Amino acid sequence: MMNKALLISILYAVTLTIMSCNNKTEVKTPDYNSQLSNLIDSIEKIVNPLSKEVSLAYFDASISGKDEDYERSTQKEIELTTFFSNKDIFEKLKFFKDSANISNDTLKRELMVLYDEFIENQVDKAKLEKSVVLQTAIEQKYSTFRAVVNSKALSDNEIEEILANSTKTDEVKAAWFASKEVGKVVSQDILALVKHRNEIAKELGYENYHTMSLTLSEQKPEEIEAIFTELDNLTRPAFETLKSEIDDYLAKKFNVKKEDLQAWHYQNRYFQEAPKMYNVDLDKYYKDQDVVALTVKFYKSIGIEIEDMVAKSDLYEKPGKNQHAYCTSIDKEGDVRVLCNVKNNASWMNTMLHEFGHASYDKYIDKGLPYFLKDPAHTFTTEAIAMIMGRFASNPKWIQDVVGISDEEKAKIAEESFKTLRLEQLVFSRWVQVMYNFEKNLYANPDQDLNKLWWDMVEKYQMIKRPENRNEPDWATKIHIATSPCYYHNYLLGELLASQFYNTVVEKVIKSDDFKNQSFYGNAEVGKYFIDNVFKPGNKWFWNDMIEKATGEKLTAKYYAKQFVN
Repeated sequence: MMNKALLISILYAVTLTIMSCNNKTEVKTPDYNSQLSNLIDSIEKIVNPLSKEVSLAYFDASISGKDEDYERSTQKEIELTTFFSNKDIFEKLKFFKDSANISNDTLKRELMVLYDEFIENQVDKAKLEKSVVLQTAIEQKYSTFRAVVNSKALSDNEIEEILANSTKTDEVKAAWFASKEVGKVVSQDILALVKHRNEIAKELGYENYHTMSLTLSEQKPEEIEAIFTELDNLTRPAFETLKSEIDDYLAKKFNVKKEDLQAWHYQNRYFQEAPKMYNVDLDKYYKDQDVVALTVKFYKSIGIEIEDMVAKSDLYEKPGKNQHAYCTSIDKEGDVRVLCNVKNNASWMNTMLHEFGHASYDKYIDKGLPYFLKDPAHTFTTEAIAMIMGRFASNPKWIQDVVGISDEEKAKIAEESFKTLRLEQLVFSRWVQVMYNFEKNLYANPDQDLNKLWWDMVEKYQMIKRPENRNEPDWATKIHIATSPCYYHNYLLGELLASQFYNTVVEKVIKSDDFKNQSFYGNAEVGKYFIDNVFKPGNKWFWNDMIEKATGEKLTAKYYAKQFVN
């Protein structure tokens, strides 16, 4: 646990600071900037080392899968959460916020970030600990779960390979059903966690956890709702056309009638990735390559060094290891690590480029910034960088430049590759609609029929019919609902911003009017643009202000539409 003597001394110093603010006999006007700065310094002295311990403990646990490592991770998370629940410190932050006497812009920004961090933890300590314990237990169940098909335990990778490559309905059906068994294992735990999160949100004055989560991440729920409604209307006609083509392709592949297609025919567990319906096999370009080495090669060519981060990362499959890729900044000083389960194929090429997009962002945040501003401007701004980079895995120009294929080979796959990327974008866009709208409704009313709600969303947005007589917690099979709550919408906002950044780079950095055939490879000015305009500022500015400074406009859907819909 944290050093109690240190905490007491800090709280004593903080109390003296505020007492001096309220000392009515003081003739001189209080220096609120200095007092807040001292308070923030005292908070950092505890949070900085403790956050590092939390990150390391989680990274170790997600690699080993061991009970004792997850227990250590849980305890460290509880220590950090407990500190952020400190009511005395929160009251001091609230005092400075309400006083409106902070004139320094950087201090104002730090105050806002810290206030939002503390307010969500201003509930009973036991409730906060319960949140951590519930979530960690659920994470461990996901990490160690293996689908069983014909008495054989299969990893997520192996399930996905069957769903993507088999032409037999019985095989994909068995794999799909086996993958859904995890829902029964975790659904009641997730429901308890959802209700617990709602209880905390209501205690803090919010309608529910979904509303609180968006608000405290500097997003107005009504604005996010408007964006998603706009995107639904924007993508629905194009997706309906593509969905009919997908169904024609899958009916032929599985030798079934179009109307007999089921959820298990759609090539992956959630229909979140596009079926490989166009005549281009991108895996063949990577199967004899080292996707880790290709990732290093590409980033180096644009002036971004990632070898140090690769060396500290854990990139290949291991028993018990978390099967879900992620990036983590351990200390906000450059120790950035990635967890993957790499195979030499197009999907993992995308994932490696994606995760090291996150990692590059974290690495190049200005080390001179105050500790609490050494983060991306928003979670979806780092997603945008990851997505720009991930898209290149299916880009013929990039494959030629980085992997090495002939002009003839590039020309042969150019049209089909773009169709594939467009299909991927529209399929993913509709999938995110499912996640966003399900979670919004889940937190609005967790007692409703969630099994039905899930398939209502799938039918509406993905246009896949629910399996006959199925009444199982399929919603609970998606790990993000438990472990990254109310986050998934940021992926789609990230795609919008990725297109906006891409447009800016092509137009203003590369200075080209060819928006299709760009790979960024070998152009160090691209890396410089991202480092100077996106990475270095960290969380110094509100996310939409950063976007406007970097691109000349606030976040807009028009470049996404230009690239993939129109």
